[in-house]
Amino acid sequence: MPDVRANGIDLRYETVGDPDDPALLLIMGLGAQLIDWPAEFVSALASRGFHVVLFDNRDAGLSTSFDELGVPDVRAILGGDPSTVPYLLGDLAADAAGLLKELGIARAHVVGASMGGMIAQQLTIDHPDLVASLCSIMSTTGDRTVGRPTPEAAAALMRPRAESREEILAGAVATSRIIGSPGYPASDEWLRQRAAAKLDRSFRPEGTQRQYAAILASPDRTAGLRSVSVPTLVIHGEADPLIDVSGGRATADAVPGAELLVIPGMGHDLPQALHATVVDAIAANAARA
Repeated sequence: MPDVRANGIDLRYETVGDPDDPALLLIMGLGAQLIDWPAEFVSALASRGFHVVLFDNRDAGLSTSFDELGVPDVRAILGGDPSTVPYLLGDLAADAAGLLKELGIARAHVVGASMGGMIAQQLTIDHPDLVASLCSIMSTTGDRTVGRPTPEAAAALMRPRAESREEILAGAVATSRIIGSPGYPASDEWLRQRAAAKLDRSFRPEGTQRQYAAILASPDRTAGLRSVSVPTLVIHGEADPLIDVSGGRATADAVPGAELLVIPGMGHDLPQALHATVVDAIAANAARA
């Protein structure tokens, strides 16, 4: 996995598939790494004729960290004081744009999940020339009246920082169990294996807090989404407890001509049983371009 210098920082990225195929950029969510995209899901996209590009966002995985900026004061941010916010979602979108440009990709189909969906939306708004089609998965518009978490999911997101390896893995499994798909439950063993793989690759809880601050401080994208003209698909789990399905509905309502796919039993993850459904929908949306 190489690094590329983009937007003034180093981004760790990986590609899968034939470089001669149309590019498809995958953008992951809060505190997530490029390995959070299931390998089978990425391979399925490549088999559908896409050159898949996936990367670690800033402050996650093996991309540039911003530890020198310290930990943001989330309570103050929620109270209206953004002075400790290190960067905004627009900066993460600029990172993605810089990555595409450095890789020599003129246009890409863009797919984002959760915070990655927010970044994908902002990328399409700010850099429309780089985006061939947009797919926003389990995300929202930035309108604080939609896409709100359940109290249990919010508490899982804000759980105290774990210190030992065992506490970190147990907390990751517990969180996945709370926000995951009730209709497609994963085993504790599988969840623990994935959490261990992430922990062994990188563990940056303060970076996650800075990314969360970016979400909180970034403006509502609804007005900007009304200017999006590329084929757009919005996918959301009907049972998503972390970002309520109202966030997906609002996203689809904001983008002219957007298609909305609400999946019963799906929560805030990409269960293997739904890979074919999601990949087919992404491919169909890209074909509209």
